[in-house]
Amino acid sequence: MLPRSEPMLARLAAAGNAPLIAHVIYRLDVGGLENGLVNLVNHLPSDRFRHAIICLSDYTDFSKRISNPDVGLFALDKPPGNSPRMHFRLWRLLRKLRPCLLHSRNLAALECQITAAIAGVRARVHSEHGRDMGDLDGRNRVDLGIRRMLRPLVHRYIALSRDLENYLRTVVEVDGSKLDQIYNGVDTNRFRPAQPRASLPHPMFQQPELIVVGTVGRMEPVKDPLNLARAFVRSAELMPEARDRLRLVMIGDGQLRTHVEALLAAAGLAGQAWLPGARGGVDEILRGLDIFVLPSLSEGISNTILEAMASGLPVVATHTGGNPELVHNEDTGLLPPANDSEALAQAIVRYAKDPDLRRQHGLRARQVALERYSLGAMVNRYATVYHELLLQRCPEALVSARQT
Repeated sequence: MLPRSEPMLARLAAAGNAPLIAHVIYRLDVGGLENGLVNLVNHLPSDRFRHAIICLSDYTDFSKRISNPDVGLFALDKPPGNSPRMHFRLWRLLRKLRPCLLHSRNLAALECQITAAIAGVRARVHSEHGRDMGDLDGRNRVDLGIRRMLRPLVHRYIALSRDLENYLRTVVEVDGSKLDQIYNGVDTNRFRPAQPRASLPHPMFQQPELIVVGTVGRMEPVKDPLNLARAFVRSAELMPEARDRLRLVMIGDGQLRTHVEALLAAAGLAGQAWLPGARGGVDEILRGLDIFVLPSLSEGISNTILEAMASGLPVVATHTGGNPELVHNEDTGLLPPANDSEALAQAIVRYAKDPDLRRQHGLRARQVALERYSLGAMVNRYATVYHELLLQRCPEALVSARQT
């Protein structure tokens, strides 16, 4: 059951006098955007910022990953389509919360910048995390029109990749002075290598000579899990001598899960694949893989790639979106084209046949994760953006917090 708003409002009021940031997302569920948000509110210094997460629709048990006890969590129960009632609820909630800054994420929450302006929120941030199946290049005429129309209401933009930064600058035509690029960060203590490979919690993974290929992600069209399933089937065909040693792990749920299961069953490989749906313990699962694969049609900056790199895994990722910014071809992984199961299979087979190359690229991936994508660096960058904007738009909130 969703909590009533009054206890949450009381909790926020008792948390201190630090500036309140209202983070607006469509839904708090398993996903990269949501994972990045939870990491952020858990690690930003509580004496500098307070947080409220406002879900336009609702939230799931993923919310239990919020370890900061002072974070307020609200759900507006938005139905599909346009909902003036939802905007009224948001306006009313913002009037009660009185946040100093509102941060919306992705197109689904962008229109809330209007409501925030009407509610008197003086500092407003919007970030782009990736693209959806219906608009893979971000040039859908209606969506692009919305982005350009609402551009004057946004005081600061954050792009999670250089690809998205270039899109905002050149296509949406955001002024460069309002634009920051911040990579996601990964907890390199939680996500770490295992030597030898850890055992996964399933009987089919107990033999040490196995070659375990895996992924973590939603079973939705934009993530293209069918591409990986086809590539795994093709890998078994290309390696008949090692067919019985190949294993596939696909963690995640969604509308394509049953289609993936049917494809693997038709190829006679269902007994070598584990598809448990969405589940926790991703760090432990990654330590049980030999090769990590991300078969997406589009990506912003993938948390799961970063987690796999920090876990010391070689990464096979499709050459799309921000993936080439994270995976350095022939150094930390391989970058076959998107929507090409033959090329994906060839990359998997190359790693499957060469354990030394797997080890070399995995070690290098871990090194890059440690050097460039630490959680601390991400948190510091967001803290700087928030502080600078509050200094410009709501300086009294910073003065009041210092005096507390």
